Amino acid sequence: MQYLTPVGIGILYALLMSLIREPHRRRFNAIMVAGAGAAYLSGGGLGGWEFAFTALATYVAYRGLDSWTFIGIGWLLHTAWDVVHHLKGSPLIAFSHDSSLGCAICDPVIALWCLRGGPSLRGLFRRVDPEVGQEVGQERAQAGQVRG
Repeated sequence: MQYLTPVGIGILYALLMSLIREPHRRRFNAIMVAGAGAAYLSGGGLGGWEFAFTALATYVAYRGLDSWTFIGIGWLLHTAWDVVHHLKGSPLIAFSHDSSLGCAICDPVIALWCLRGGPSLRGLFRRVDPEVGQEVGQERAQAGQVRG
């Protein structure tokens, strides 16, 4: 469960982000990865390196305002930072020893979604008519456009 829950959280994140339309979805995710880049600042477990990482994450997030690839890179950088913190024994949440490990499992799931361009996953839940191969109701809408 310790390993499956973070994967589920990453998938849930992508599903929830699918509710936001483009280009707002990309920009919102750039802000989210910037926040993740600063998550360890208060703990200071790696001293001055925390500031160096935050500066790098901020730059990558800024580039992510116009690029899903940079947002994905930002999540992968954060994954690496999570692993370093987990191995050092300086977790993201002080009272939860394995919080950095969970984050290191969740973040690549989000990164993969971002590297695919942050597609909307809402289509996974749409009903499709197997005979027509289209969404239910879509053929009527297209027929109305032809007549119109």
